Amino acid sequence: MRYLPNGKQMSEADAHTIHKIGIPSLVLMERAALQIVETMHKKNISTEKSLIVCGSGNNGGDGFAVARLLTEQGKHADVLFAGKEASLSEECRCQKQIVENMGISVFTEFPDEEYTVIIDAVFGVGLCREISGHYKDVIDWMNLQDTEKVAVDIPSGICAATGEILGTAFRADLTVCMACVKLGCELFPGKSYAGESIPVAIGIDPNYFSNRLDVCYTFDKNELGKLLPARMMNSHKGSYGKVLMITGSPGMAGAAFLSACAAYTVGAGLVQIYTASENRLALQELLPEAIISCYDSYDDNQLSRLLDWADVVCIGCGLGMGQISEKILKNVLKNVSCPCVIDADGLNLLNGKIELLNQCRAPVILTPHMKEMSRLTGYSVQELKDNRRELLRKYTEKVHAVCVLKDSRTLVKAPEGRLMINTTGNAAMAKAGSGDVLAGMITGLMAQHMRPDDAAVLGVYLHGLCGDHARKELGSYSVLAGDLLKMLGRTLKELEDMTE
Repeated sequence: MRYLPNGKQMSEADAHTIHKIGIPSLVLMERAALQIVETMHKKNISTEKSLIVCGSGNNGGDGFAVARLLTEQGKHADVLFAGKEASLSEECRCQKQIVENMGISVFTEFPDEEYTVIIDAVFGVGLCREISGHYKDVIDWMNLQDTEKVAVDIPSGICAATGEILGTAFRADLTVCMACVKLGCELFPGKSYAGESIPVAIGIDPNYFSNRLDVCYTFDKNELGKLLPARMMNSHKGSYGKVLMITGSPGMAGAAFLSACAAYTVGAGLVQIYTASENRLALQELLPEAIISCYDSYDDNQLSRLLDWADVVCIGCGLGMGQISEKILKNVLKNVSCPCVIDADGLNLLNGKIELLNQCRAPVILTPHMKEMSRLTGYSVQELKDNRRELLRKYTEKVHAVCVLKDSRTLVKAPEGRLMINTTGNAAMAKAGSGDVLAGMITGLMAQHMRPDDAAVLGVYLHGLCGDHARKELGSYSVLAGDLLKMLGRTLKELEDMTE
């Protein structure tokens, strides 16, 4: 687990380290500067002629310390002081004085020189106002320079809580983050400005956030192998769960195939597809491993028998919006006793019928994209984009379900517990059928006795990894949902090998 604090949360951790642990602020600043310089060298960024642009706060203090360290290493370092003398923090004033005592050039006008790297140390995580005037001119000038660019902790102008651009923002190739990558560096558009974000240790313990459920988190790839459900030597197909996929209206056999194949590929033991009769032949050819059960009209007894058989249910992929589909969904939510994933048309059929969710006795995972979430909640897509984390929290508590809110940065939230922000995936996955694969993956993980919230976060992260592998092999334009399935087996093997 990797924590993604916002600015306020990070400031609290910083204060705890200084006042409770007893590590002085100047010591943290020295460690930060050392890590910034070391990280630039590891990334082969030339520091032969560096321009460090410093503000008046402690972020600027980090920058002044970087200038000193580079000078001590025999590099040429200049400082453009963009702040105000009267606003200097105590630590920044100290670092600035040391730099001036060493004879390092500190100026306030834009230099007419070329540099191998520009280091942004203007604003830190506490920025919450729109940038204008002189500061805007400074950041815009930095962005115009044709050289490598590094940000200290967070690019100046990016809101640490939302990733929003506060008037203007520095465009970094690399962001060296103190202790933790900040939330705003992982949310768009901030992610596009941060470049590669690398957390470095300076003495602030990330475990400070372990009991703070208000702090978001994500995973690192090397952790995933430990999260995969166990495969026992003494086992059989029943050991890994019976999945019922209620998917595929006439002409939508593809959605039924993609979701069912994903459940099988991720490890489920037995998959039965309940679908419209027109899809039988296609599905038998596409996925002979699956049991195919069909309907021509609504059959209450047949559906009840299938629900009794299942260990986990997925409903909605290509299900359609007709009367039969609506009756099936109502029956499922009224009678299902095992965990249930609701996707696509299942979500659309829930529009305005929140009472159906509230009457369900089983654990539920909802997997809406932004438009589906808009229909479920009554908020506009823009309102969701502006305040998605808080609105998602309120909605999951209201319906008592795990929710996977799909977007360029997918969020996963259980009614209780912290918010997971997925950091895998890419624009190549923006294709029809991608969501069907995700729904099947989450369902297949739950079939292997994973908790709904754990299955949701693991499924989302795995799904994005498959997309990243597919883009690497096929490029950004040609990835299809079926390619995610092909990559799923390889990705699982890669994670499994990492644990051996």
